[in-house]
Amino acid sequence: MTSPLILVNMKAYRESMGNRAHMIAQAAQLVSRESGVTIGIAPTYIDLHPICHHFEVPVYAQHVDGCEPGANTGHITVEAIKTAGAAGSLVNHSERRLTLAEIDACVRGLRAHKLISVVCSNNESTSAAAAALSPDYVAIEPPELIGSGISVSKANPEIIQRSVAAVHAVSPSVKVLTGAGIQSGDCVRIAVDLGTDGVLLASSVVKSKEPAAVLRDLVSKL
Repeated sequence: MTSPLILVNMKAYRESMGNRAHMIAQAAQLVSRESGVTIGIAPTYIDLHPICHHFEVPVYAQHVDGCEPGANTGHITVEAIKTAGAAGSLVNHSERRLTLAEIDACVRGLRAHKLISVVCSNNESTSAAAAALSPDYVAIEPPELIGSGISVSKANPEIIQRSVAAVHAVSPSVKVLTGAGIQSGDCVRIAVDLGTDGVLLASSVVKSKEPAAVLRDLVSKL
């Protein structure tokens, strides 16, 4: 993957399902080709397989469980998302919190199957703890800013700087994303200038009537 990464978490919004999921994926593919910036998407499980096989963008699961295949009703295994075609998975998003042991199991499972792990955190100390597990990415998202429309890049740049420093003090090879309220090219540029390797965002793209236009703006300052 090239850096920076724009990763769109499609969550479970009504605007992210079915035909809309394909519309957003198509927009991500188009803008990625135009700009040369890597744009990944994380659709719902229902849309994971078709999106993986119809579009040439990195596709991530929104969550994965660290359990093995077997009698684990309702769980999503690493093998399942790999079979679907996923490039990796979010782990420990603020809307799907896990214990440290569960995060470790997920990261180990993803690594074993050569899939990308994006471990979400909410401050610099949890970012450091996440980095100790050696995921591919740590994504710092202050929960109070998620979905607020207030960009972490502008509202709290210090937490980005501290988190990048904390992660790299533990493991320099772990990349850092930032999220919460990211909505413009200025937000992305500030985040990258503060030392991150990209952004994790959701509603500004998913809820837009013209996701391609929003994505073009997001990559415009890179």
